[in-house]
Amino acid sequence: MYKILTVEDTVRVPPRRFNEDLETVIMSEFENVVAGRVDKNIGIILSVTKVRDMGEGKIIMGDGAVYYDVKLDVLVYQPVLNEIVEGTVTEIIEFGAFINFGPMDGLAHVSQITEDYMNYDQKNAMLAGRESNKILKLGDTVRARIVSISLKPKFANSKIGLTMRQPYLGKLEWLEEEKKAQKVKEGKIKEDKVKEGKKK
Repeated sequence: MYKILTVEDTVRVPPRRFNEDLETVIMSEFENVVAGRVDKNIGIILSVTKVRDMGEGKIIMGDGAVYYDVKLDVLVYQPVLNEIVEGTVTEIIEFGAFINFGPMDGLAHVSQITEDYMNYDQKNAMLAGRESNKILKLGDTVRARIVSISLKPKFANSKIGLTMRQPYLGKLEWLEEEKKAQKVKEGKIKEDKVKEGKKK
């Protein structure tokens, strides 16, 4: 879930940037320090959107920079359990598929892709259903649900678990095929009811 939060902090403005627009410099310097940082309470800090309030600049002995106490609006992404996400398959491995959704990657374990058993085809970098013949490959767009979250201070160590084994989840092409099959089925049921009515 994307959110805009207001945070308070102190931002250091180095002397080399004194001739630039102060708000732009504060946003840029703060973003350089915190963008991509993971906080368990708020999620991943993506960018600064606005300076809300700025105090008087302070100079510290021995440092030529000026320090400002500021309030800033920041854009964050916080993954939420059971959240539905759409993303792109970025890597296929023997035990599943990595799916990129916005600022993060999640793993859909091979057991969480379909009801069918999925075979790994290393040569073609894809997973193929044994009975359903469903194929998942690089670049496919999928819809999944977040089932586990482990956020660590280092972005690379954070892990998101995904499932596609629930109704209305999976590769978007599979969902379209299921929708068409459902319409055909509903049409046949209506047709059968009409025929029954005529017989009576």
